[in-house]
Amino acid sequence: MYAIISDGGHQYKVEEGQFLEIDFRTLEAGSELTFDKVLAVSKGEGDFKLGTPTVDGAKVTAKVIGETKGDKIYVQKFRRRKNSKRRTGHRQKYVKVQISSIA
Repeated sequence: MYAIISDGGHQYKVEEGQFLEIDFRTLEAGSELTFDKVLAVSKGEGDFKLGTPTVDGAKVTAKVIGETKGDKIYVQKFRRRKNSKRRTGHRQKYVKVQISSIA
C-alpha cells in the first residue's frame, strides 16, 4: 500500500513506516502532521485510485521525528584577472517525519 502526496511543491511516494525529509516548518517532535493533498492511492494489486487532481477523502498522517540538516553546498564566484573571488555556503533545514497511516 502506497500513496503519492504533494507537499511544498514536491511529490513524494510514501508507504507506512517510511521515513521522509520534507521542507522545514516549525513543528515539535512527537506531534502529528496531516497531508491532505493525496494525488494517488494504491491498496494492492489492481486497486489504484488516481485523483483529479486529488483523491477525495484520502489523507496521510505522519509523526514528526525532529529537525535535520542537508549536505553543505558551496557557491563560488570567480572573475579572472580581477582579483575577485567569493565563496559562500548553504545548508538546508528539513523536518524528518515517519508515515504512520494512509487512509
